[in-house]
Amino acid sequence: MELSVGQVAKRSGVAVSALHFYEKKGLIFSSRNAGNQRRYSTSVLRRVAIIKTAQQLGISLEDIKRVLSELPRERSPSKEDWSKMAAIWRIELEQRIAGLQRLSENLYSCIGCGCLSLEKCALRNPDDLMGKESSGGVLLKA
Repeated sequence: MELSVGQVAKRSGVAVSALHFYEKKGLIFSSRNAGNQRRYSTSVLRRVAIIKTAQQLGISLEDIKRVLSELPRERSPSKEDWSKMAAIWRIELEQRIAGLQRLSENLYSCIGCGCLSLEKCALRNPDDLMGKESSGGVLLKA
């Protein structure tokens, strides 16, 4: 069964413009009918659900595309496919959670210093990395 872009939008809860964007980015695929209108297989509904779920987890579209590109276009992603994707993304999420926990732990000490000590600030200048790289006012990525 083939679906129009409007049908996919309605069933997935995603705007038509978002579907066009996902297609342009290579996350989903369509064919064209005789009237040159987009037609999607029903498998696109599961792909869109995966994209939206991954986005809610903070996974970038680039990472989503990388994982989806390993799946066959002509079928819906299976439970096993989802398990593989989840395992990949879980590692990334756990790393992000650990980073946020470190940030949270250092936040209180940062408030105490008022960020006036660039030699000791664990958030803006951990281990005085700025002093090792330059003597000027260089800011590092958090």
